[in-house]
Amino acid sequence: MGIVIKQSIHNTLITYLGFLVGAVNILFLYTNFLSETYFGLVSYILSTANILMPLMAFGVHNTIVKFFTKYKTRVQQQRFLGFSLLLPLIVVIPFGLIGQLAYESISTWLSKENAIIKDYVWLIYLTAIAFAYFEIFYAWSKVHLHSVFGNFIKEVFHRVAIMLLLFVLHFNYITIDQFIYTTVLIYFLRLIIMAFYAFSLKKPSFQIKSLTDKFTMVKYSGLIIIAGSVALIILELDKFMIGQLVPSLSNVAYYSVAIFIATVIDVPLRSMQQITNSLTAQYLNDKNKKELDLLYKKSSITLLIVSGLIFLLILINIKSLYAIMPNNYSEGLFVVFIISVAKLFNSVLGNNNSILFYSDYYRMVLFFGVIIAICTVVMNLVFIPAFGLEGAALASCITIFIYNSIKLWFVWLKFKISPFTKQTGQTISVIVLLLVAFYFWDVMEYPFLSIVIKTALCSLFYAYLVFKFKLSTDIYFIMNQWLLKIKSPLNRG
Repeated sequence: MGIVIKQSIHNTLITYLGFLVGAVNILFLYTNFLSETYFGLVSYILSTANILMPLMAFGVHNTIVKFFTKYKTRVQQQRFLGFSLLLPLIVVIPFGLIGQLAYESISTWLSKENAIIKDYVWLIYLTAIAFAYFEIFYAWSKVHLHSVFGNFIKEVFHRVAIMLLLFVLHFNYITIDQFIYTTVLIYFLRLIIMAFYAFSLKKPSFQIKSLTDKFTMVKYSGLIIIAGSVALIILELDKFMIGQLVPSLSNVAYYSVAIFIATVIDVPLRSMQQITNSLTAQYLNDKNKKELDLLYKKSSITLLIVSGLIFLLILINIKSLYAIMPNNYSEGLFVVFIISVAKLFNSVLGNNNSILFYSDYYRMVLFFGVIIAICTVVMNLVFIPAFGLEGAALASCITIFIYNSIKLWFVWLKFKISPFTKQTGQTISVIVLLLVAFYFWDVMEYPFLSIVIKTALCSLFYAYLVFKFKLSTDIYFIMNQWLLKIKSPLNRG
């Protein structure tokens, strides 16, 4: 776990830096510099592109992680990368031709509730391609255990660029149309930077005739498209369907803000996955069940503790946070509660997804994924018209709980391993205790002061309890090292 902890810490810090910039963008700049309609439009374009991304990538970003360790020589690995870059064209080219021929029909259908969408539909296709190939090059860097730079480009680069772009828009140097087009260009620039970095690690070779397992890789890529993207589809599909079922794009803006706040809970999971994915694939390929079980349990409790603190800080401060934002955005407050619970459950699973995606049972994940995707669509069709934004959040929460429960059960059935320990229950008890203690106490006249005080006190109590009861050996070791460094200068003094 040493390399996991080290790179996960770096990735977590970088990801939180990205989310800090993103928070400024979404909670303050977008909400004040753009109208709610155009904010909703940008969110709709990016969310729809995210839904298409796994299809445009043809699942290759998962295929790279699964198959890389099977190729031992540099030449084989170069041919493997070259083949991986060609595979998505199976989908990208036909989709482009269909989109060109049927553009009017597609754009009319997508804009039936919100006419403003029609002129920007073509940007969804281009953005999806940029997202897809970025993930492929990023996966190539991760399998070489070089995830930190890619994580910086993924989480920080585009957010800083968009922040600057928002200020340029605010001071009327560009129009709103130019802002939207330039935003898409920023994602292509991000792709180009990632490609150069991936090539610096190992250049591709397109002499792929002698590459083994090509058919197996194509089959895996095709099957993993839905299975590897269900979690992404569940949340992004909500924004798409709100745009399709609710007349005002303002609701997409409100929902996007709420989802962004809750998604902060996922940051440690996303950071740890940059390295645990590759290790999980290696343990599965080596049939090392002992190390796989240890990684499963340690990743689960570590993520629960770290994400649990974020979960607490979000919920105890959510009323104060919305108090400093434009009033209409508070319509998403209940959405934050619902999605936050679902996100915390995601963290409890540890590297469960990796175990399923990179094992021989990935076909079952496809089966589960198709069922859950259908359930998500059906529940959104029922809940959004009935309950609006809260209905979309409720649909997501229910599907996430069902999907996660199925995955937990299946891993136990096939591998006889579980992420749960006695520390799991203890940590959940600590989270619930502090949530009850701090949620109802506010200094609403001074929301900034309330956030600072409650965050500081809750964090101190939480850290003390985690350390006192040794809820995680890895976290206890890190905290103990910090305490020794603090005490050492004091003792010398």
